[in-house]
Amino acid sequence: MLELRDITKSYTMGENVVHALRGVSLKIEDGEFVAIMGPSGSGKSTLTHILGLLDVPTGGSYLLNGREISKFSEDELAVLRREEIGFVFQQFNLLPRMNARENVGLPLLYSEKTTTSEFPQELLDRVGLGPRAGHRPNELSGGQQQRVAIARALVNRPRMVLADEPTGNLDSTSEREILALLRELHAQGITVVIVTHEEEIGRQADRLIRLRDGVVLSDERHTDARTTRKEESRKTPMPASGVSSLFTELFAHLGQGFRTLAGNKVRTALSMLGILIGVASVVAMLALGRGAQKAIEDQLSSLGSNLLVLRAGAVKVGGVAQQAGATTRLTYEDSLALKAGVPELNEAAAQVQGRVQVTYADRNWNTQVLGGAST
Repeated sequence: MLELRDITKSYTMGENVVHALRGVSLKIEDGEFVAIMGPSGSGKSTLTHILGLLDVPTGGSYLLNGREISKFSEDELAVLRREEIGFVFQQFNLLPRMNARENVGLPLLYSEKTTTSEFPQELLDRVGLGPRAGHRPNELSGGQQQRVAIARALVNRPRMVLADEPTGNLDSTSEREILALLRELHAQGITVVIVTHEEEIGRQADRLIRLRDGVVLSDERHTDARTTRKEESRKTPMPASGVSSLFTELFAHLGQGFRTLAGNKVRTALSMLGILIGVASVVAMLALGRGAQKAIEDQLSSLGSNLLVLRAGAVKVGGVAQQAGATTRLTYEDSLALKAGVPELNEAAAQVQGRVQVTYADRNWNTQVLGGAST
């Protein structure tokens, strides 16, 4: 199924180079039950990340089902992770606002495989949690939460399950239950790879690979146990795939969205309130702007923006410009003729102005006189 050839992995930290893996070579066949064991810093987690396509090696070759992984793009690696590998971690990583069935079925939202809507419930039945499918993670024990995580890892029908310290947060009873469940999965033909630092857990696998300082120290096999499980795997087929449609996927996404909104009522209400306030503010500002524009237009209209003024021309005498209207004048009769001859003209008013000397008794004053007559 997969083969590593002289895999190396290095990390650069400033001027220091840390070699996590140093020429690791191994081969894991379909249906094996393998344990990778080593102390902290041995490189077992790095090796697990490379096996699970969560990281790429610095050097060497990784063949998965006969295909060279180094030639795959990030999107292609994501598809392989989704369809071929199931992950079980020490932390359960269950969504707290979703029940067990919804947590198990969550990967189906992103999968292109066809399956029945009852499959998550079938998986919970297989791991012994069928009656508790409607319970949320905080209503389940640690061992039960890990079973939900294992069922979630199986929902896309992977060929391999990678379990990184799956019993690290569990008591001894739950630990035995989880190991028994993993052995049952192996008996059904699924390749199981466990990463652990506990000798007792490592020896329960059919094959034990020991790492230290990024190098494989030993590779122990237990052939008889593996052969027995190969025979059992033929008797236990995986459930048949159902039919999924575009509408089913759409409704699943909509349902997930509504559940998220309903699960955070206060945050949803505050978000909606913020949106409403923002929209109302924009509408109010637009209304104020339009009102101000209308007021300015009315003011300009009242000031005479539609007013036309005709004045008699000024003449120059000896190079000196005379007062407009001093020589040539428009008369009252001219205003009457304009109103009669121009249909678009609503009103016409004759106006005369000039400077005069005003006298009263023994006083006089030079002022301006303005007179007019409406037509």
